[in-house]
Amino acid sequence: MSQARVQILTLPHGRGLNPPAYATAGAAGADLVAAEDASIAPGAVHAVATGIALAIPEGFEGQVRPRSGLALKHSVTVLNAPGTIDADYRGEVKVILINHGAEPFRIARGDRIAQLVVAPVSTARFERVEVLPDTARGQGGFGSTGISAKGG
Repeated sequence: MSQARVQILTLPHGRGLNPPAYATAGAAGADLVAAEDASIAPGAVHAVATGIALAIPEGFEGQVRPRSGLALKHSVTVLNAPGTIDADYRGEVKVILINHGAEPFRIARGDRIAQLVVAPVSTARFERVEVLPDTARGQGGFGSTGISAKGG
């Protein structure tokens, strides 16, 4: 298993909170915690402060992903999932949460609100062309491959 060295700066309002941490040895995502108390009304969105800034190494990104328990039990998820933290960003990590539930969702300082996956990235070299190569799918999109995986 490869590891990227990610430096963490604890901001003043993040003091005393746990840094991102993996809950189990096999976890892909490290838990991010809230650095504030908040309440998100049904249908509302809130950028939750984490109290940390990161230095993600070049060639990697941070992916902010939902926690499945919050989604299943409270209908709360990361709105722009996965949110991307670029290697050159040095500001505070905030988690954009949306409450799809029927009740207000309360967050207490220190609650686990999302998970951070550090992943390698590649960049592309974009080339203008007059014609794209053909494929079996062609321009078919938005349901063109059908719904059912059943044969027949």
